[in-house]
Amino acid sequence: MNPEPSPQAATEADSISHILTRFRTVAVVGLSPKSHRDSYQVSRYMQQHGWRIVPINPLADNILGEPAYASLTEAARHEKIGLVNVFRNPDDVPPIVEEAIELGAQAVWLQKGISHAIAAARARSAGLWLVQDKCLMVEHARHAH
Repeated sequence: MNPEPSPQAATEADSISHILTRFRTVAVVGLSPKSHRDSYQVSRYMQQHGWRIVPINPLADNILGEPAYASLTEAARHEKIGLVNVFRNPDDVPPIVEEAIELGAQAVWLQKGISHAIAAARARSAGLWLVQDKCLMVEHARHAH
């Protein structure tokens, strides 16, 4: 069996596979408490498939039965943050990536429609696994079969 590539050398498929096989807790930045929003639906799906959701939303107290935190830094005081899933505008991504790096996260997933070349390069150079412009729920369902 071939050794797994480093995050810096990983293809997108490598990164997706690594994340889906190694993580079961995900901090969701921009998780909405509104059930019709994509962030809620994706997080609920992941929760229904055994994943623990750590909501990051400064305007909410509780989402999907989990306490919500104002920031990744606040969440990290209570939870180990390994994977960060981002539901925010691309312009918001660089500071989220920096915060993830500072907190020792191992992976960042930018949801469908979200990418940021500079932040992606920064995440990879810091040794984080990275996926951009893909839906965690869709990829999970695809890899489950």
